[in-house]
Order: sequence, then C-alpha cells, then structure tokens
Amino acid sequence: MIFETFLQPRVLEPKDWATYLFVLSFVLIAISKTVFEGRFNEFLRILISDKYIKVYKDTSHLMSGFTILLFIVQVISFSFFIQLVLNYLGYVSKTDWIIFLRIFTFFGIFVLSKFLIEKIVAAIFNIEEFTEQFNLQKVSYRTFIGIILLPINIYLFYNNNVSNVLIFCVIGVILAINLFSYLISLKIYQNLLLGKLFYFILYLCALEIAPYYFIYYLITKNLAH
Repeated sequence: MIFETFLQPRVLEPKDWATYLFVLSFVLIAISKTVFEGRFNEFLRILISDKYIKVYKDTSHLMSGFTILLFIVQVISFSFFIQLVLNYLGYVSKTDWIIFLRIFTFFGIFVLSKFLIEKIVAAIFNIEEFTEQFNLQKVSYRTFIGIILLPINIYLFYNNNVSNVLIFCVIGVILAINLFSYLISLKIYQNLLLGKLFYFILYLCALEIAPYYFIYYLITKNLAH
C-alpha cells in the first residue's frame, strides 16, 4: 500500500507585539499608582464616590503626569478593544499589528482633535465653564473604562472561542458607564445649563453623538478593504 502524505503549512500569527503592549500598559498603571498613590486610590472609587471628581475638578489636572500616563493606557486599551470587536465582526485580524497601529493613531488623534474642537465650540456657545469640567469628568470615566478593559482585552485576544454574550455585555457596560457620567454631569451642572439648554443639546448632538457614528463608519469602511 502506498500512503500519500500531504503537508499543510501551519501559519502562526505573531502575538508578541500585543504581549509587549499589555505589559507596557500595566507598567504605566504601576507607575501611576506608585507616583500618585492617593489620587490613584480615589480614582479607582470613581463609580461609587464623587470625591475624585470634586477634589481634582481643576482643569489643570488635564495636563498632569497622572492623566497623561493613564491616557496612553486608555488609548492602547480602547484601540485593542476596537480591533477585537472588528475581528469579531469579520473586518480585520486581531493579530495584525499594522491594523492596531492604524486604529491607535486614528483613535488618539480623534480624541485629541475632539477635545480641541469642543473647546472652540464651547467658546462659541458660551458654555466654557461647563465644557471644561465636563471634559475632565469624561477623561476620568473613559480612563477608568480603559483600565477595566485591559484584562478583558487580554482574555479576548488570547481566546479564540469568545461568546457573543461577552462581547455585547462589555459594550453594554461601556455605554452604561458613559451614560452614568453624562447623568452625573447634568446633575452637577443643571443650574448652569438651564439657561443654555438649546446650545447644550446642539453640543451633545454635534460632538458627543455624531463623531462616534462617523468613526465607526470610517473604520469599518477603510479596514474592510
């Protein structure tokens, strides 16, 4: 009897780049906790206490070392999650580091550009006081979400059998925390906004809803080809 042997090449997708970025993210978190221990501990209680928002409400904290270190973690974490969701939807490969780099660059530029545009629009609508505090609060909650996403990203990245329920639950939690941050802002600044409610609604539609629709559209359109 003659046995024919067919050799099929085994394609191994490189994952080392992701491991390095996960390690870098945890190193940055460790540095933040060590250098800014008191602030970091209060920051972790942001969902159950408003002390962090009250203590660090000054807009100068937006450019502090603490914020910058965790902003890098935030962008890495969200970029990973976006790529993992796009992989789940069949648009990209989750192990493609070039795709990650494109998402990371696009997301970072998007967040920073949006911040600058918000300041310009706030000046036009004369709601600078609210916008500055609102931006600081958004950055805080978005950074908190980014830290929560890190272990989830690790699980999703190294696990090839991911449940649909888990993906949608994570997205649901992200949306719920964002909604919670909006409600907190409205509660704190309700007196300030009552006289400028129309401009605030325009602000939300133009800078808090439309940009995320367009970023999803552009990413899915460009990465699908």
